[in-house]
Amino acid sequence: MGSPAFKPRPSRFARHLRNNATDTEHKLWRHLRGSRPNGFKFSRQMPIAGFACDVLCRSARLVIELDGGQHDHQTAADEARTRRIEAEGYRVLRFWNNDVNERLEGVLVRITEALTNASDA
Repeated sequence: MGSPAFKPRPSRFARHLRNNATDTEHKLWRHLRGSRPNGFKFSRQMPIAGFACDVLCRSARLVIELDGGQHDHQTAADEARTRRIEAEGYRVLRFWNNDVNERLEGVLVRITEALTNASDA
């Protein structure tokens, strides 16, 4: 019986994304990091299922993805990405950048609801 197969994590790429975050990612991160909804801790650009997820709450198994205009043309790829992340046992919430920029309070409410549902499970 051999040793388990090594699965490389895209850590270097994730670090690059953290260091080059978009304005929208910074905006959401400031609120999640500072307020820690329901006491949950968040991380940015963490590798899951071969992808660097925008925001992750490990304990609630929640991934938050922020989508800009380029995602209009990659719906199938985004759906496949979501399925792969969900197959790892995570719930995925997707928000458009304009939702974060124009309706941040509503985005935070949805995130808090997802965290509440996760802690009730």
